Formats: sequence, C-alpha cells, structure tokens
Amino acid sequence: MNQLEQLKQFTKVVADTGDFQSIKQYTPRDATTNPSLILKAVQKPEYKPLLEKAVRDFPDLSTGDVIDRVLVEFGMEILKIIPGRVSTEIDARLSFDTEATVAKGRELIALYEEAGAGRERVLIKIASTWEGIRAAEILQEEGIRCNMTLLFSLAQAIACAEAGAQLISPFVGRIYDWFKKANDLEYTGAEDPGVQSVKRIYNYYRKFGYTTEVMGASFRNTSQILELAGCDLLTISPELLQKLADSNEPVERKLTPTASAVSIEKVAIDEKTFRFMMNEDAMATEKLAEGIRAFCADSGKLKQIITGMR
Repeated sequence: MNQLEQLKQFTKVVADTGDFQSIKQYTPRDATTNPSLILKAVQKPEYKPLLEKAVRDFPDLSTGDVIDRVLVEFGMEILKIIPGRVSTEIDARLSFDTEATVAKGRELIALYEEAGAGRERVLIKIASTWEGIRAAEILQEEGIRCNMTLLFSLAQAIACAEAGAQLISPFVGRIYDWFKKANDLEYTGAEDPGVQSVKRIYNYYRKFGYTTEVMGASFRNTSQILELAGCDLLTISPELLQKLADSNEPVERKLTPTASAVSIEKVAIDEKTFRFMMNEDAMATEKLAEGIRAFCADSGKLKQIITGMR
C-alpha cells in the first residue's frame, strides 16, 4: 500500500480544497473549504459557471448573501463526491460577534437543507475566538455541528471541547511557520512545534474523556502528516495527498488513545482564564489575528469579483 492507503488505516483522511474535481482520485472521507480556497477555485474556468449561476439566480440579494449561496453550491458539489461531511466557513468578520455567528450558522444550515443535504453532513466552520466558541455552544445544542478553525493553542482546544464542539482544526503548518520565523530554526519530525501542539491536544482530550474530534490541518509537508498518523482526522491539500499516494514508505501509527496515560493537568477554563492564556501565548494570539485578517481579505476579494459581475 502507498502511504495514503496506510494512513487511512489509522486516520480519517479529509481533502482540504475547494477544487472538488481534484477530490475524486483520493477518495477522502470528508472535505473542508475556507474563503481562501473558494476564492482560488472560482478563478478557475471550470468553476466560474457556479459563481455566474449564483449571481444570475439571486440578483436582489446582497453580495454577502450571494457568497453564502456560492459556498453552499460548492459544498453540495463536494457532497456528491464524498461519503462524509463538508465544512463551510462563516464570514471571518463575524469572529467577535456571537449572535451574528449563530444567525449565520442557522442560515447556512437552512440553505443546505433547502438544497437537499441533511445537517449531519455539514460542519459550520467558526474561528476559535471566545465569541466564536460561545456561538458554537449554542449551535451544537440545536443540532448544528461545528468545526472550530484557526486554532493554535491548548486554551482554545479546551474551551471548544467544554462547549461541546463537534470538531477542532488545529493549524499545524501555521504554528510551524511562527516558530521557524521566531527562532530562525527548521523543525522536523516529532520536534515540529505544530505536531507537538496537536499531540498535546489529542492526549488531553483522551485523558479527560472529551468526544470532540481532533483534525490536524494546515500542513506544510508530509512529515507533519505522518507524525500525526492516528489522529482522529487530518485535512490535507491535494498536493500533499498526491505526495502520500506516490510513496510506498511505511507509515507508523503515532497517536493512540492509550497515549493519554501521560501526565497532564486538567485546566478549568472560563473567559478570564481563556483570555489570559491566549495573552501569554504570543504565537496563538498573533496567528489567530492574522488568520482572521487573511480570511476577511479573501472574502473581500470574492465580493469584488461578484460586484464586477453584476
């Protein structure tokens, strides 16, 4: 078996792309999208008709509402290909607004259900701010499952689990990027700070019995992926999926539920503790803010494209 096939024995493989044409050959269980991936996809000739259709079909809607239709159109196409779930992201500008995030989550689920997809097949992606986590808590109670994104710290992971989030997406590669730049060092294998962060979260969840799924995300190389073999899920770009498919080197399971026996102290999280822990973590604070800004910028570019088509 190639490395991708071996990895699937230990971990649910998820495709991290808005390019649903590229998903088929890797047969992932789930798929994730974000504003940057959708922006990249709609600029390809094969996907432009989806965007044109949304603009044409909803001339009276605001640009933001048209974007929601585009996101759901992509999600529905992806659901035709995969057996599992698709993740669709809420506008990052709502990251600090609990009520607006809840409202948008409900709207997106309603659009999916109207299009014929059950809510069990959709994960609403929300930035792991304190306000976003509170929104997820409300949505989860309504049966709307949430994927907590832009997650860089144990504080965020604990708060998400306490809120009952379905899934978290710790960003391995962006953590690696920060430490590489800050320390002017290359990290490989188990020494990679991004890998270590996900392992810490995985073991914490297992130790204290949380059911929230852990999905490593934002990978820079296959070494990071292989070091997390055994994680609940890993969302991987088509480029790295292909590299795994091209290699027949052995894959060893690195994360197991029994690893939770390691010594870990339970942390009681409330808003004050969360904000203090984030303040003490320069990497998590900076990468969360940077990620929100980047997603907002790409959503803005998508709005400009749609405005230009009207």
